[in-house]
Amino acid sequence: MNTEFEVLKKSREIVLQKIEGLSLEQLHTIPEGFKNNIAWNVAHLVVTQQLLQYNLSGNQCLVPDDLIEKYRKGTSPSKTFTEEEFEEVKELLLGLPDTLKEDFEAGIFTEYTPYMTSMGFELTSIERAIAFNNLHEGIHLGIIMALVKLV
Repeated sequence: MNTEFEVLKKSREIVLQKIEGLSLEQLHTIPEGFKNNIAWNVAHLVVTQQLLQYNLSGNQCLVPDDLIEKYRKGTSPSKTFTEEEFEEVKELLLGLPDTLKEDFEAGIFTEYTPYMTSMGFELTSIERAIAFNNLHEGIHLGIIMALVKLV
């Protein structure tokens, strides 16, 4: 499992490297042909990881409910972050992988509610959720990289 945690942490570091130096306007721009923006994608990564791993295992999510409601699957950008708010999202993005690893090693993931992803991958355990989430993060990293070139 250490590899899975390393992949998650590294992919999130890459996201932050790719968006470094962008203005709030650039982070919130939705280019033609896209339905969301960089800021939405970053917050969506934070929220999805929490829902797939904490919520489905019966644990409390470690992010605010309003963030979950605005950035979960099926949402689209409806809010513009302030600098301070986006800094908080970036801190969650970078810090939550360490918390996940600590919680996993502490054994808090004792149950899991099966979930069929929109990609047809059934999640039946925390281990599968962690592996699938890394795929999900890679997809959104690619989207973020495309968006960066257009803003």
